[in-house]
Amino acid sequence: MTMRQRITDIPALPLRPADGHKGTFGKVLIVGGSRGFSGAPALAAKAALRSGAGLVRAAVPRSIQPIVAALDPCYTTLALSEDESGQCDEQAVCELVRWVRDNDVAAFGPGAGTGRGVRQCVSALLGMEDLPLIIDADGLNVLAAMRGADRWIQAKKARPILTPHPGEMRRLWHGVCREPMPADRVEQAARLAEQTDCIVVLKGAGTVVTDGSRYYVNTTGNPGMATGGAGDVLTGVIAALCGQGMKRFEAAVLGVYVHGLAGDLAADKLGQISLMATDLIDWLKDAFLSCFNS
Repeated sequence: MTMRQRITDIPALPLRPADGHKGTFGKVLIVGGSRGFSGAPALAAKAALRSGAGLVRAAVPRSIQPIVAALDPCYTTLALSEDESGQCDEQAVCELVRWVRDNDVAAFGPGAGTGRGVRQCVSALLGMEDLPLIIDADGLNVLAAMRGADRWIQAKKARPILTPHPGEMRRLWHGVCREPMPADRVEQAARLAEQTDCIVVLKGAGTVVTDGSRYYVNTTGNPGMATGGAGDVLTGVIAALCGQGMKRFEAAVLGVYVHGLAGDLAADKLGQISLMATDLIDWLKDAFLSCFNS
């Protein structure tokens, strides 16, 4: 078995200079949503704002833009061309490529669907030179279903962070790896990271973050966080930290730690049964304050 370095220290939060402005603290582009799934990109965008991003934009299919825009006044929205099902279409690729260049980091997948246009959007973002790119949810399902995984792995120019839950992990594994899937979660994540040259965040009890040679097993979080939208919140947190200049591995480690801590703080007051994804966003401020104080 390959020897891997276990990381236990939580990375420090980025310093915020007194003369900083919106651009200093990162421009984040959240791409996702489809008809009936307007909440997912909104959750990710709100979480990015709560995690220190200077400017957050949500790029969503045109029909749901008014809904997403109405969910919070603090992020802006961009309308993408869409197909008959309300997912991004092929024309959205050109729009996305034009917009993404003005951002420090992009996150793709929450609520996006898996149609042809969505698949082309994923490929286009993977081709963006040195772009920190968080791929979650339907974005991962698109990767898992791509024929010839070697092609996207070798062709990618972006710097992805993959954030699968166990079900998405199984699909990714069978789409990418040519060996039996190990039972050990650290090995699963680390081998996928090696195969794809990506940071992998394997979500679940004891979320694993790895680049293949180093790994971190998260110590925060609770079963109350097993609720729809919690993963979208994590996507926004990690994107915001990348946008503030953190390296991908460190941003992912701090992101899962703070995300879990917000869940623990919320559960202490609300109980695990009643916990919702929006509660995680509300308690992020306390989680970050705790990190600053320590």
